[in-house]
Amino acid sequence: MTPADGGDRLAAYASRMRAARLPRGLHPVAWWLWALALATAASRTSNPLLLVLVLAVLGFVVTTRRTAAPWARAFHYYLVMALIVIAVRVVFRSVFASGITADDHILFRLPRVPTPEWYAGIQIGGPVSLEATLSAAVDGLRLACLLCCVGAANSLANPKRALKALPGALYELGVAVTVAMSVAPQLVESVQRVARARRLRAGRSRGLRAVRAVALPVLHDALDRSLRLAAAMDSRGYGRTGTATRASRQLTGVLLLTGMAGLCVGVYGLLDPGVPRPVGLGGLGGGVVLSVAGLAVGGRRVSRSRYRPDRWQWPELVVAGCGAVAAVVLTVGTGYDPAELNPDLYPLRWPTLPVLPTVAILVAALAAFAAPPPPRPRPAPVPAGARP
Repeated sequence: MTPADGGDRLAAYASRMRAARLPRGLHPVAWWLWALALATAASRTSNPLLLVLVLAVLGFVVTTRRTAAPWARAFHYYLVMALIVIAVRVVFRSVFASGITADDHILFRLPRVPTPEWYAGIQIGGPVSLEATLSAAVDGLRLACLLCCVGAANSLANPKRALKALPGALYELGVAVTVAMSVAPQLVESVQRVARARRLRAGRSRGLRAVRAVALPVLHDALDRSLRLAAAMDSRGYGRTGTATRASRQLTGVLLLTGMAGLCVGVYGLLDPGVPRPVGLGGLGGGVVLSVAGLAVGGRRVSRSRYRPDRWQWPELVVAGCGAVAAVVLTVGTGYDPAELNPDLYPLRWPTLPVLPTVAILVAALAAFAAPPPPRPRPAPVPAGARP
């Protein structure tokens, strides 16, 4: 290789690096891998400090790297749902009080409702302790973190671009999932647009009257969107099958069913300590191979073209790796005391913040810096002769 060839390769590599930092949408699979890794990390701990840190990382990354698309503005609604989940968990634990010990600190007492004999084991009402309330709040916080992880992936990843990354065998299922995931953001956008139009028309009704005035335009808008979606899918040949024969369809079904059975056997073997580990690993590996083969064979019956397919570059690797670090550190449990991930409430004390899991979760926040800046909408052109 001559020095000129080496210089050309370095220049090409530098140009690719600069292009990776230009405003563009990150690969949606990278955002989903990052969010699912954080969800895995959150599911491994009940330490409220770590769970709050996960929520802070999610909010920081979403605020920094979300676009102006309708689905990108739905994260704060997931936060509201998370608060509702925590409140419902605490209320249910207070109403269906059980497991009160002599060492608990009683906050208040609810009226006891007598239950029949066949309803034994569950009591309605009674004393509500501080330990039970904190335990319910922590359980609700962990579930809220999982919900917010999914909300962050929905806010950051473009569902239409994620559909292009699916294999052909899952294309029809992916379309249904994409449409279902887009319903909530579109309804939120419709409600905001109708409310804005009512304010411009001096609509002053509030409460139930406002709901009645907003519901009909929102339903009309949803019907129009569904008709436009159906027309677009029909014009693009959705549902058209390729040259797959009956034998290939049967082979696809056999491979997928056998692969899913192998995955179930492998996961059960890995989770059950009584099953030999080679059985679990063999079942999991065989299930993955058969499932991939079934997807490859089933993809032949779907003929579709891709315009400008998304490329997997170094920002995608860094973003997925940042989330994987948090998942691996909190799952393996080495380098720190695993008991710090699930602190005990007896006796009551402030939970400690383990250093290594904290650093691992903060590493996941580096996705906000590794991901390229999202594209911003261009301002509307000013008509000729209009004042600036």
